Amino acid sequence: MAFNELLDDLDDSASVQAAGIRRGYGGPPARSVAVKRGLARLRCASLLKPLYAWVSADRIGDAARWRRHAEPAVVVSSNADTLNLWLAVGPGVILDDIRQRTGVAWSPPNGDPSRFGSVEVAADEVATAYAALAQSAFAGDPVAASILEWMRQVAAEQAFGAREALRSSEAGIKCGWYGAPDETCLRTHAVALLPRGGTRVTVVVGMTALPYTGGREREVYRERVGKGLPVEQEHEKLAGALLRELMATTLAELGG
Repeated sequence: MAFNELLDDLDDSASVQAAGIRRGYGGPPARSVAVKRGLARLRCASLLKPLYAWVSADRIGDAARWRRHAEPAVVVSSNADTLNLWLAVGPGVILDDIRQRTGVAWSPPNGDPSRFGSVEVAADEVATAYAALAQSAFAGDPVAASILEWMRQVAAEQAFGAREALRSSEAGIKCGWYGAPDETCLRTHAVALLPRGGTRVTVVVGMTALPYTGGREREVYRERVGKGLPVEQEHEKLAGALLRELMATTLAELGG
């Protein structure tokens, strides 16, 4: 399916992005693809948690403590453990370290810097940053390698079918999903890392912010969030099929 077929029939208030990178020494020339509809930048939800975990390792002297919070932040998308890393190191420091390692510059959210999921990003930036993480892992960075292995352990219920859409059972996956009280949309995002041998890597990113305006549905959603209950099924119902098509189309455009 082509991107225009996916995007043309969306609601006018929807925002959708997809991006991919294929690169690495010894392989074909680097290739990238990106498409946007709607807002130029979207709140990241939990999409950046592996990057936060990666750079925070050098800032937390106790390796056992770092792992105790970093692993669940990636594997089960634990907000409490992510917040522990985010606040212990500091949002500005974490984002600046990401910039130094990946070349991608992001800023803490203006309203409340403690809200790690409100960093605004573009899909092509996310792809660039994760390509750097993956290639660092393949080049021997032990922390990056641990992060990538944890991404491979993300369970199906938090992967929104990304591995199946990309036909890669070994892909490292991280998804982000949330609908804040000040938003009339649900954000559902995913990044996939597909190793190609050596330091070669393919990265595929899909991001959606789709309208979610039903009063009763929003009320039930907020109640579930407040009680700590899962809401992935609501995101799957609203955005799952589109997210998978975006990622599959991006991979096809990369020639993967």
